[in-house]
Amino acid sequence: MHDVRTVRAPSMPRLAAASLAGTAIEFYDFFVYGTAAALILGPLFFPTFSPVAGTLAAFATFGVGFVARPLGSVLFGHIGDRRGRRPVLVASLLLTGASTVAVGCVPTYGTIGVAAPLLLLVLRFLQGLGLGGEWGGAVLLTVEHAPAGRRGLWSSFPQVGPALGFLLANGVVLGLSSTLSEAQFAAWGWRVPFWAAGVLALVGLWLRSSLAESPRFLEIDDHARVPLAEVLRDHWRLLLLTGGALAIGYAIFYAVTTWSLAYGTEKLGVSRSVMLTCIMAAVVVKGALTPLAAVLGDRYGRRPLCLAGCAAAALWMFPMVALLATGDPLPMFLGFLGAMLSFITMFAVIAAYLPELYAPRVRCTGAAVGYNLGGVIGGALTPIVATALAEQGGRVPWGVAAYLTAIALLSLGCFALLPETRPVPAAAGAEAATG
Repeated sequence: MHDVRTVRAPSMPRLAAASLAGTAIEFYDFFVYGTAAALILGPLFFPTFSPVAGTLAAFATFGVGFVARPLGSVLFGHIGDRRGRRPVLVASLLLTGASTVAVGCVPTYGTIGVAAPLLLLVLRFLQGLGLGGEWGGAVLLTVEHAPAGRRGLWSSFPQVGPALGFLLANGVVLGLSSTLSEAQFAAWGWRVPFWAAGVLALVGLWLRSSLAESPRFLEIDDHARVPLAEVLRDHWRLLLLTGGALAIGYAIFYAVTTWSLAYGTEKLGVSRSVMLTCIMAAVVVKGALTPLAAVLGDRYGRRPLCLAGCAAAALWMFPMVALLATGDPLPMFLGFLGAMLSFITMFAVIAAYLPELYAPRVRCTGAAVGYNLGGVIGGALTPIVATALAEQGGRVPWGVAAYLTAIALLSLGCFALLPETRPVPAAAGAEAATG
């Protein structure tokens, strides 16, 4: 058995800050590709396609990252369940950072031909592989250090990381696109955000170098030999339900931050700067309200907030699309804001909810695979399907709204079938049962 007496527990604010910074950096890497795919990668890497087909092809390489994420969660989940949560944080950050820097170095189609999009595909796959391990390691290290009654609050800080990563990625792109000419941005400006990932990765490694291993992991006597096999054998239904439940969160986020960016600039003629500003403003509010929603989850339960968020999403997708189609900044912002509020009502508590659903010995694999399976269902396909549906409709792409509403209803049904996990003071055995 591990000697837990030698482990000094870190302060929760310091641990939460390190987890937040790490997820922000890794999601910066992931999001900067999505922004580039919406704005520039199509003509640079798929120049023989029509504008719409080029965007679809760029979004296809974007989607490969989501396909890789469950594979990354299997790989790094195995390490996390067998060797500890802390090694996952270092290895995943290195892989994601290195592959992101490499994207910024890939020659375009005009220089090396078909090898250019193939290299993009490989590097995007490696990005997704690294990010698939990041979330599980960061969240579990925080959740398993936190007191049971405040797991929702402390685990919400890694959930703020994606918002910060998105804002940082889009802020850099917005700054470059505002100061450079179109020719300069297309020639070299788009590469700068990818190169910046190298510096950010070094900062993240420094922040994570002194983190202590999870006490819950150190208390496990009998580690699963093949965690994925155990999850598939004993928790397959839970895995499918969590993947389906989380699909709408991914669908909302990437419909707002990726598809709408391409749709607004290409179909509505809205400037790149205006679209980015509207989206970023909604994400700022979403990030700021994440800890508040997590506190509500500690007080009232994880499942009720998830059900409320799904129901709100189902009701808001048609108004959101209608507001987007106006092309006016304020209505577009309000549409994005409503979507982000429904999203964060669910995802603020997910970092506590998923780990509590799985036994500690397979928690890193189970929670991470379930989380990233939702990304495949809701995130990988949404920009592609939405772009295709919008091309078939008129100025208001109602087909996109119907698609997102259907995913919201699917997720609502999956959440309805999941149990509540919030620890209650009267249940002395709850901590042992849920870990």
